[in-house]
Amino acid sequence: MDNVVDQFAKFIELKNVTVISNGKTILDIGHAIIPADRITACIGANGAGKTTLLKLLDGLIKPDTGSVSYSFDTSTALVLHHTPMIKASARMNMGMITDVDPNISARDINRMLDKVGLSTLASSPAHKLSAGERQKLCLGRALLQKPNLVLLDEPTANLDPNATEQVEKMIHEFDQNGTDVIFSSHQLAQVQRLAQYIIFIDGGQIKEKGPVGPFFLNPQTPAAKRYLHQELLSE
Repeated sequence: MDNVVDQFAKFIELKNVTVISNGKTILDIGHAIIPADRITACIGANGAGKTTLLKLLDGLIKPDTGSVSYSFDTSTALVLHHTPMIKASARMNMGMITDVDPNISARDINRMLDKVGLSTLASSPAHKLSAGERQKLCLGRALLQKPNLVLLDEPTANLDPNATEQVEKMIHEFDQNGTDVIFSSHQLAQVQRLAQYIIFIDGGQIKEKGPVGPFFLNPQTPAAKRYLHQELLSE
């Protein structure tokens, strides 16, 4: 761990973190440095703790023990896999963000609808949009908060290839525009396309982390080797 912090312009540090729910330990992380200056992917089996980690990094939940600290002034936006829509238009659903930031104007909302390709559907009922369209709406709503770190939980789950490509393009644009991204995914091909850094979680613990290339070429832990073997077979 010597000088590992020097590798990252921005990072999040977890110390002695546990998250417990109904008597079950969901996360148990002794010490971890997570980069926040690049696209980072959080991978692991279902139930490993990926979503809980993203909620923790966002501040949506607090650790039962330990601390989460940031090397930078953080402004995060979290987009969960299942984000409910109110029974109203796409524009009104996008406009819900003004409850968080009343300085966001109607013009800002219209510009974002156009940016994410939903301007022609602005008056359509949001709950009747396709899965890909709803995801773009959620990403646009997150962008309106002007975050410097976006946290995405399975951002392309259950999307068709065209919608997946559009969402991945938006993730690249986040990065190019100075908004860093931490996302979870079970699609290893997607992780290799998008991510620069890997966080591998197994049983609520970060078992391995590092640059994407070396992780896929030569995982260091039995858990990571087993996970990659199983997932690559399923793909």
